Amino acid sequence: MSAFARRTAAGWLLAVHTQPGAKRSEVAGLHGEALKVRIAAPALEGRANAALEAFIAERLGVPRSQVKVVRGERSREKQVLVEDAGAAVERLLA
Repeated sequence: MSAFARRTAAGWLLAVHTQPGAKRSEVAGLHGEALKVRIAAPALEGRANAALEAFIAERLGVPRSQVKVVRGERSREKQVLVEDAGAAVERLLA
């Protein structure tokens, strides 16, 4: 498994480096030990965090309510919890 994903009792904890305000939302590979995700939404009033949660949920095929930014709400370096132990996190790099 990649260094950006760690299994926890609640599911998966993902280390994510975000780039808000991009032309489109997409995974841009790895940034050190974190998954780099470009997000089209601006970093205003939590819009980029909400868009990141929705993007990851869609890519993993899990309900949006199971994906939450748990650390780094106002930082580019975030930890995102996916509350589904069966989620195939390797699909984020595909």
